[in-house]
Amino acid sequence: MSNSASLSKLKFLLDENVKLKLQLFLKSKGCDVIKVSKKSSDDNIALISKSEERILITNDSDFANPRYYPRDKIFSVILLKIPQDQPHFLLNSFLELFSNLSSPEDFKGKLVKLWRNKIGIFDIQTYNNI
Repeated sequence: MSNSASLSKLKFLLDENVKLKLQLFLKSKGCDVIKVSKKSSDDNIALISKSEERILITNDSDFANPRYYPRDKIFSVILLKIPQDQPHFLLNSFLELFSNLSSPEDFKGKLVKLWRNKIGIFDIQTYNNI
């Protein structure tokens, strides 16, 4: 299966703090993308992620804490550590990420941290470096 065919199976849930530019980029790659409403609680966001098998993209480090959001409460999390006023770095990080993980099964139970020049991929249950 080609990488673009795999990407079209990915479903993302963007937290309210994620910029529109990333949403448009993911849609241009064929991904299914929805954004949470500003009124959504963190627990409701996690529930949507888990029940719809959506990868949550957020700047909120609470979602990286397995005490609050263990593997059985959230599908997957991408924690952005890149300032969103640097969209070039953000979008390039996603391109690099997609060369490593490109299917829903690749993301399931994973916490991905994206820095400007580094990607960390961890199991949600064992990640403890908050």
